Amino acid sequence: MLTHLDSQGRANMVDVTEKAVTSREATAEALVRMLPETLQMIVSGGHPKGDVFAVARIAGIQAAKKTSDLIPLCHPLMLTGVKVELSAEGVDAVRITARCKLAGQTGVEMEALTAASIAALTIYDMCKAVDRGMVIESVRLLEKLGGKSGHYQVAGQ
Repeated sequence: MLTHLDSQGRANMVDVTEKAVTSREATAEALVRMLPETLQMIVSGGHPKGDVFAVARIAGIQAAKKTSDLIPLCHPLMLTGVKVELSAEGVDAVRITARCKLAGQTGVEMEALTAASIAALTIYDMCKAVDRGMVIESVRLLEKLGGKSGHYQVAGQ
């Protein structure tokens, strides 16, 4: 049985020693709502701090690789691929999609969610001087492939 509690009810990291190594992949997303002028500044490349999408992409990738340092009891993983995509969504939002892959004994959902979250926070950090009212929302798992629990996908995806 997989649990974060030991026989005395104390938190511990799940032992995945007996689990088979399988190909695993997870995709997560986040949305950052902002003023239309802020999005226009980002998309046009006119932000005084530089390419917001490039910096957020790198931050997301770095965060995925450091997830076990950020989330207690999360396994350190040797990711084989991390992809963070950013795009304008309508006139007032940025959609972030993060996909993580590996061949291992445990899933990569937390890595994908962390990548999307940190990319969103990076956008906020870079743009807060011009738009403090930005809102980070809809951080969620979109799809998970592999492992014992099989395939998961958000309805309508």
